[in-house]
Amino acid sequence: MMDGDMAISVETLIPAPDIRERFERNVKAPPDVVMKVAYDFDMQSIWLIRVIINARKFILGGTHEERRAMGLVEETRKIGWGTLVEEPGRLLICGAVCQPWHGDVKFTPVPLEDIGAYNEPDQVKIVWSLEAEEISPNVTRFSHEVRAVSTDAAAKRKFMRYWRWARFGIIAIRLLLLPAIEREAERKWSANT
Repeated sequence: MMDGDMAISVETLIPAPDIRERFERNVKAPPDVVMKVAYDFDMQSIWLIRVIINARKFILGGTHEERRAMGLVEETRKIGWGTLVEEPGRLLICGAVCQPWHGDVKFTPVPLEDIGAYNEPDQVKIVWSLEAEEISPNVTRFSHEVRAVSTDAAAKRKFMRYWRWARFGIIAIRLLLLPAIEREAERKWSANT
């Protein structure tokens, strides 16, 4: 997707983040297969991810909620993440504003045309992406990137205090999730070839 002559990416949406995390895997499957698996993968089907999510809620005094099994993209949209860019089989960029230091985080989507200038006080703008790029026949570089920036100094203090400890769980989720998506995509691709 283009904005004038500039491709929209997490980097163009948040060029100077407070935090940036990027993870990549080379997957032996075509991009459309990898993205379909990523969209449909129930991340909480991994017991350790469930433990991390529930521990965070417990530490911050959040409300425990029963959930049904659902794909990654369905779940993130259900809790409030907005779709900023979507190129089927290749790219998904989602974003929202929130106060992540609360136990029951409320994600509020912001339209693509407004997210760059969004500056309501005491918020954190977060964008994340799933990208699938074919690097050789039936081999995909699958990337996930997250960028976040606080809207003011008070939010930045709260966010960085939260991030100092929460990042360990957040990064662990990515380190568990991406290999699981890789395995499932490769399994599906090999079963169909």
